[in-house]
Amino acid sequence: MWLAPERRSARRWAVPVLVLLAGLAVGGVLLADGRRGTALTALAVLAGYAAHLAYRRDEQGLAISESFGRGHRGRTHLKAAAMTGDVLSAGLVAALVVQALRGADITPYAWLALLAGVTYLLSALTGGRAP
Repeated sequence: MWLAPERRSARRWAVPVLVLLAGLAVGGVLLADGRRGTALTALAVLAGYAAHLAYRRDEQGLAISESFGRGHRGRTHLKAAAMTGDVLSAGLVAALVVQALRGADITPYAWLALLAGVTYLLSALTGGRAP
């Protein structure tokens, strides 16, 4: 059976590109409203989230350590932790966008998004190293 890899890979980029386009749209709306700082912050958060999604588009869920146990139980806990992080990150990004469009203060959400991004980046950079 022949599979066209170029078609499969294009679908893997769809969500990160859509998030980046949403960031440009939200940034444009906020910029047109005269809220330059909020527009740049919202764009930066959505661009960071798009980069996160692009980085993980091929990930199968790699075990960083044996902190979740071994075998089936370990994979189950690892997937549950990853799903929890993904849902919380998506909720945080959505809350930031909604608050920005409402004209409310987004500072707490921006700091939490920065914390989540830095934590993920440090974990990804140091996760492959042996203890």
